[in-house]
Formats: sequence, C-alpha cells, structure tokens
Amino acid sequence: MITWFMGTGFFASHCLRSLVQAGLSPDLVVTMPPRPSGRRGMSESPTLVESTASDLSLNLHRSSKVNSDTYLLDRMKNETPDCIFVVDFGQKVGEPYLSTPRGGCLNVHPSLLPLYRGAAPVQRAIMEGQSDTGVTVFRLVEEMDAGPVVIQERASIEENETSGELLFRLAYIGGVLLFRGVQLILDKENPLQPQNSLIATYAPKIDKKEALLSWNLSARSIHCKVRALNPSPGAYLYIQGCRVKIWSTEVVDVIQGSSGVLSIDDSGFPVVKCSSGAVRLLEVQPEGKKRLSGVEWVRGSQLSEGEILS
Repeated sequence: MITWFMGTGFFASHCLRSLVQAGLSPDLVVTMPPRPSGRRGMSESPTLVESTASDLSLNLHRSSKVNSDTYLLDRMKNETPDCIFVVDFGQKVGEPYLSTPRGGCLNVHPSLLPLYRGAAPVQRAIMEGQSDTGVTVFRLVEEMDAGPVVIQERASIEENETSGELLFRLAYIGGVLLFRGVQLILDKENPLQPQNSLIATYAPKIDKKEALLSWNLSARSIHCKVRALNPSPGAYLYIQGCRVKIWSTEVVDVIQGSSGVLSIDDSGFPVVKCSSGAVRLLEVQPEGKKRLSGVEWVRGSQLSEGEILS
C-alpha cells in the first residue's frame, strides 16, 4: 500500500506520529515551506510536520502550491498512491489528487461531523460548554468538511481541559482512525456514510477580538472561553490600561458586587465577579512579561479590591 501524508501544523504532526505508531509509515510527507522567524525574520522555522517527519526518518517534500506542483503531479502518475491523508494542511487540495488514489484523500477532523464543520471545531466546542466531541475520518470532496464519513470515534471533554490539551489527545485518536479507516476503505469493508447537511453546525476561525473577556457573561461561560482560547490566541482583559492574558481560571461560589469588580480571596488570588458566579484567576500574563500565578500578579501589580476589570 502506497500512502502520502499532507499536513503542516500541531494537529497534523501528532496525527502523523500516531499513524506511524499504529503501524503505517507514509511513503511521502508533504508540508508547507519554512516560514521566516526570529528577530526581523532573519531565520526560518520548519513546520511541525517537517520536524516530525525528520524525527521519524520519513521522505519529505515541501510545497506551497500542491495543485500545481509538477514534482508531486508527476510522481502521482508514476506511483499512483492508494490513499492520500490530508490533515491540518493549510492548502485546499483539489484534482487530480481527489480522484486519482483508489482510496481518495482522507481527512481527519476533530469533531463528530457534520457537527462543527470549519476551522475551529475544538475551540468552539469548549467555548460552548460541550462535555464531549470526537474525531471523524472522511473522504475529501470540494465542499469543506462535507465528504462521506469513513469512521468516527466519540471522546469526552474533561472539565478543565484546554483546547491545546484536547487537540493533542484527539490527534492521537485521529492517527489510529486513519490507520483503521484506510484499511476499511481499500478493503471495501465499510460503506461510506454521507453526511446529513441539514443538521450541520459550523465552527468559524477564532477572531482575536473574541478573546476579550466580557464580565457580563456567566462564570461558567468565561471559564470555558479561557480554556478554549488556550494556547491561542489567549483570552485577555484590561486593567489599569494594560492588557493581561488569562491562561487558567476556576469557577468559585457567588460573591457580592457588580460584574467586573475585583476582589482578593484568602489565598491571595484575584477573583472577578461575573453576571452569575465568579472566576478565580489562577494564571495570568501581563503584556510583555512572563506567565505568573494570580497571587504573584496581585503582589507585583499593586492591585486593590474594588478595581474594575474591562
């Protein structure tokens, strides 16, 4: 069986590692070229998938435009892969990739499709307070995240789990499902299941403006939002004119006061009143500084009870 893997980011890199651990090493890994990094962009950083492929001693090809990449198109004619895995790639893959492999192109999506189609399924699920989600392997078609399903697996969302932690866990499930899915589709043991677009929901990309916390929400909603936006882009608030990212919170018993009012609990942690309930700020990061515990932040920033956070 000849397989290719196309991917770029965090989710793809862990899917790739999981796939290899499950027993399938792709014959070719395709990823985006390195991006400028460092001060003034003077150095280059390879993609996470390139680093993983190198670590696993897999054949690698960089491509910024796969649909017109003559090397890939010629190679596909010569060796005709049985299946191409496209995961967290950053490019839309079209013909002839979609129809040339007998197993088509398979994608891993971190939701139970047709729920949460789009760029931010994990973040949106956590933000909306869901207690479970899943992973879907489906066959790529022209319409985004709309192809027929090969295999799915449900997964719980832990109470305090961040999107980064959940994506890591789902990626490893995804690699195993890719391994099982390609066997099912090539052996024709499992008929493809069309998605019901009538019940589809959508998970658009997170806008950085959404990361600003509103204390008019419930404590539960704010806690979910902080988890959903960790590690990127990070929820934040303003106090004394400075932006402070909030990395970790917990919901606490209701305290008196108006929404957005700061108090200090007996342990020295800052607590903020919400529309219902309150949140304790466990880990924060003032702009331009390192991460601090809430206690360290209170000690070093001269915060006082009764201040208003915006």
